[in-house]
Amino acid sequence: MKPYTTMPRSKPSLILKSMRPYQWVKNALIFLPLIWRNQMSDRHKVAAACLAFVTFCLAASAGYVFNDLLDREADRHHARKSTRPFASGELSPAVGVVLVFVLAGASLVLSLVRLPPLFTIMLVVYLVLTLAYSLVLKRRLLADVILLAGLYTLRVVAGAFAVEVNLTVWLLAFSTFFFLSLAFVKRYVELNMMRDAGEDATMRRRGYMVQDIDIIESVGPTSGYMAVLVLSLYINDQIAISLYHNPGLLWLVCPILLYWITRIWFFAKRKALHDDPILFALRDRVSWIAMALAAVMVYLATVHFKL
Repeated sequence: MKPYTTMPRSKPSLILKSMRPYQWVKNALIFLPLIWRNQMSDRHKVAAACLAFVTFCLAASAGYVFNDLLDREADRHHARKSTRPFASGELSPAVGVVLVFVLAGASLVLSLVRLPPLFTIMLVVYLVLTLAYSLVLKRRLLADVILLAGLYTLRVVAGAFAVEVNLTVWLLAFSTFFFLSLAFVKRYVELNMMRDAGEDATMRRRGYMVQDIDIIESVGPTSGYMAVLVLSLYINDQIAISLYHNPGLLWLVCPILLYWITRIWFFAKRKALHDDPILFALRDRVSWIAMALAAVMVYLATVHFKL
């Protein structure tokens, strides 16, 4: 049955909703290489990162619109996703097709004109992988979560190319494990909802079954803890020692991350988590406090003073 809203929504607001602007926060990963390399004081690099952020927001929205176009039939059977503009029928598929081309085209033009070629290559790779995810890989067991984690990490790589700083294996390893944990928590929540509904078949258009919950419950948190392990090893590396005046203060980021990751999985287990952990974090006061504390520790690590 097609859902109806109590009040009609304007087309501009529907188009904006289909672009999922709340998801743009994920593109803040563009700035991570600058933070990791302690170069946030360089105005030119920060300006380039801001432009890269805008470019990725356009590209990401193109991917979300394309995904919603493909999933509109399946979304109509979902309690929350049924209100999406294409699933509800408030926006036509033709509008969605035009929007995909406009958003993707604008991001590519902006990148070609203003950003380094290597960044543009990463942007094209991102668009291709997003397309592959929507068409095929989202229905493949484990390939979907690995690709989702890869798309997060790709943002980090693109950010490094945009501001022309060197990547480290530490940053790549941290990003991969951390975002793999977040990708697994999405699937875990979806499977829990499916089990509560009494469904025993494979998830709609996915490759998972309710029997997979136990293993996801094991590997998901472990991936997050491995990310913290990578961070702790990085703190003692010569790279960190050369970049930070007080690298020892970065150790205080580790318990903050351990707390946040564990808390996310506790909420998932209690069925109190939105199926998107990023959206949950944006609405969660404790997550904001944890992020602020971690930012303070990183800032203090850069300040020149003796402990």
